[in-house]
Amino acid sequence: MTPGRTESPRFDLPEPDAFTRPYWDAAAAGRLLLRRCGGCGRAHHYPREFCPYCWSEDVGWERASGEATLYTWSVVHRNDLPPFGSRVPYVAAVVDLAEGPRMMTEIVECAHDGLRIGMGLTVAFRCAEEGAEVGAGEVVPVFRPRADLRARVGSLERGMVPE
Repeated sequence: MTPGRTESPRFDLPEPDAFTRPYWDAAAAGRLLLRRCGGCGRAHHYPREFCPYCWSEDVGWERASGEATLYTWSVVHRNDLPPFGSRVPYVAAVVDLAEGPRMMTEIVECAHDGLRIGMGLTVAFRCAEEGAEVGAGEVVPVFRPRADLRARVGSLERGMVPE
C-alpha cells in the first residue's frame, strides 16, 4: 500500500520493492516487462532474481510485446476484498504471452460470452484510481481483445457478418 494512505486496505495493488520497482515503473509508463535468462535464453514471469528453468542468476528485464492469447479464465461473481466487490463480475484469467511465459491477469472490454480459449489479446493498463497521480504500483497490466477482434466481435453483436 502507498505510504500515507489512511483509507481501508486495498487488495488489488502491489507493494513494489527494490527488485520489482522497474516492472511497476514500466507499467506506470504503459510498458509490460518480463525477465529473460542470459544463460538459457528463456523468458519468465512473474519477476524473479534467478531463472526458474536453469537457476542462472544472469537474468535481465526485457520489454514484452504486449501480445498474448487466452489460456483459461473464470468469471468472478463474488469477492469481498476491497475494491473487488465493486467490480464484480470480472474475468480473472491466465494468458500466454507471445514471448512464452504465462501470466495471471484480468480480461477487460469483452463480454463474458465472447471469451474463447486461444483468442488474441493485447495488454492495457488500469490506473488504481481515475485522476490519481500515477506512481509505481498504482497501475496494473490487464488484457483486452486485440483491436481487430474487438471490431469483429462488435460486428457480430450488431448482427453483421464480418468480411
